[in-house]
Amino acid sequence: MIRRWNPSSVAAPAGQYSHLAAVPAGHELVFVSGQLGLRPDGTLAGPDAESQTRQVLANIEELLRAAGGGPEHVVKFLSLIGGVEHLDGSRKARTDIFAEWYPDGDFPAHSLMVVAQLAAPQFAVEIEAVAAIPTSR
Repeated sequence: MIRRWNPSSVAAPAGQYSHLAAVPAGHELVFVSGQLGLRPDGTLAGPDAESQTRQVLANIEELLRAAGGGPEHVVKFLSLIGGVEHLDGSRKARTDIFAEWYPDGDFPAHSLMVVAQLAAPQFAVEIEAVAAIPTSR
């Protein structure tokens, strides 16, 4: 089982993440490339960060399932937000989905960066993940 924790020697996390995450023996690291809010047919899920974040996280879940795992195996997320105006929408979607994925609050490590723009102006959010999937599945 992935170990996630927050030592009391540093301030508590400022959001939905753990300061540390460790991968036990018997796991394969899987790297999920940055995902955009694109549906399987290639169309954008919506113009706003909330709809795009929901689609991004659905894409990540689907990719993890294809690799034999799920959101519970995520060790670390990296979120790129294409402008401060997209933070609230992305956080809303992430909060809702993380409540389903991590109901006990055992969140993966997570870094979030606000950038001037992503690969194209219609993209508000891009998220990548690193997962540790048990090799004996």
